[in-house]
Amino acid sequence: MTFQEIFPGMFFRIVAGQQRLATRSRDLVPVYGERIMDGYRIWDPFRSKLAALLLKDKCMDPGLFRNAKVLYLGAATGTTVSHISDIVEDGLVYAVEFSPRAMRDLLRLAERRENIIPILADAAQPQEYSSIVEPVDLVYQDVAQRNQAEISARNCERYLKACGKLLLMLKSRSIDVTATPDAVYSSEIKNLSGLMVSGVMDLQPFHQDHWAVQARRPL
Repeated sequence: MTFQEIFPGMFFRIVAGQQRLATRSRDLVPVYGERIMDGYRIWDPFRSKLAALLLKDKCMDPGLFRNAKVLYLGAATGTTVSHISDIVEDGLVYAVEFSPRAMRDLLRLAERRENIIPILADAAQPQEYSSIVEPVDLVYQDVAQRNQAEISARNCERYLKACGKLLLMLKSRSIDVTATPDAVYSSEIKNLSGLMVSGVMDLQPFHQDHWAVQARRPL
């Protein structure tokens, strides 16, 4: 069985009886121990919230395309960044990370991939990287801080193009450990000022207490 393209640069295949996603890559060096098959990197939904979202909602358009420009907030060591880099092979990924330790791994990944721009900065202070980042088609956020939605709104206001898309991975326990996950996300999406929320999805069973919020910036 061959890999079936479900969106530009994203592929689907049954592997060992399981539904799996993959990206086709010019760089076939494993980033996080992922399996390589016939020039494709198998995308682990337990390691990547974007993969989990795409597996749960196969009709969802993530807003990624070959020459897209992406602002990735909370890049960590580059697990999901690497797959986005595969997809936007003629675009750019501005990968913002606050931890110097994680940045060391991210820098090694960027040395092999010209379309990743690593930025050591605080995503809550988007003005810090205004001299580097240009207007983008997608803001992707996976930052485990209390004011996650507010951070998204600030970055979208400054960098997201009109009709551009936001994918926010909300970690409810980072916001309020006493409230239910449903209550947290309901409260947080109200803080996405200037954006139109188009969908919310629970990422179980892949990620506990995580919700994927999809939004757009209007014209």
